[in-house]
Amino acid sequence: MNTTEKVIREQFPFWEKALGANSATARQDVLVYVGCGTSYYLAMSLAAYANRAGRRAIAVPGAEWLNRPSYFWPDWKNTHVVAISRSGETTETVAAAKNSRENGAFVTSLTVEADSTLAKNSDSVVTSPTHAEEGIVMTASASLMLLLGLQMVGSEIPASIVASAQTLAEKLDELLDYEVLDRGHFVFLGGGPLFGIASEGALKLLEMSQVMTQPFHPLEYRHGPISLVDAKTAAVMLYSTDQKDAEMKLVEELREKGAFVIGIGGPGDIELAVDFDLSVAGLALLPALQILGERVAQSRGIDTVQPRHLTKVVKLA
Repeated sequence: MNTTEKVIREQFPFWEKALGANSATARQDVLVYVGCGTSYYLAMSLAAYANRAGRRAIAVPGAEWLNRPSYFWPDWKNTHVVAISRSGETTETVAAAKNSRENGAFVTSLTVEADSTLAKNSDSVVTSPTHAEEGIVMTASASLMLLLGLQMVGSEIPASIVASAQTLAEKLDELLDYEVLDRGHFVFLGGGPLFGIASEGALKLLEMSQVMTQPFHPLEYRHGPISLVDAKTAAVMLYSTDQKDAEMKLVEELREKGAFVIGIGGPGDIELAVDFDLSVAGLALLPALQILGERVAQSRGIDTVQPRHLTKVVKLA
């Protein structure tokens, strides 16, 4: 077991410490979730969850909010910017937070580094410690920041989610074999708040294994991308409770065209039952997707402790 897998498996006590660590924000400004890479995909899911909770929200990549915020929200100076960064040192995110604050926005940093540059340039900080051995690939920290972000919009995170997420990851790991790991094209499908999670799952597998991956909203997949499906395709369907019938029909089509389907919460060549609601599904799914990325990498002899071309913190000159 390498350090990446060790951190994935040992992240759950950190979840327990983060439960109830922060409360819902009382501010009513439009929430703008800003981040880069994994943090941006978390932003996408958090914005969806925030809107469902009755709070207006959007997600914007860090560099976009820094350089052209008015294209994303016309009254961008009067917003509540939630800047997401594991290290709190990501160049674009820190600069976006500083610029927003200087122009009148209220800025909250969502990070696992309470003494970071981002935290020092924010009006408020939401944080909880992460696994000390986490390396370049973001795993435990991603889960923690999603958990904290959900609590920030008033989501009730049941303590049982910790065991549910751990069990799901372990069950998927038991069922993975050469038939799926050897596929050369992976597709992650998730709708609503799960699209950001599907995007993060795709990013994890791509950066860990260097295999081509793509995320899509499930019912968008028929509109062009399905032309790539063949016997080399593996699809990961993150079933939602409100669109499951439509998603099941899509899975049938994909299997008919040769794809191997991992169904999380519904039918597939690998089927995994879930015992949690859509309101917390994104959090519960992350560890399983992290394990999948690690196993695909291992099947190709790739060391995820030192992924190609990547560093733990992206700093620009």
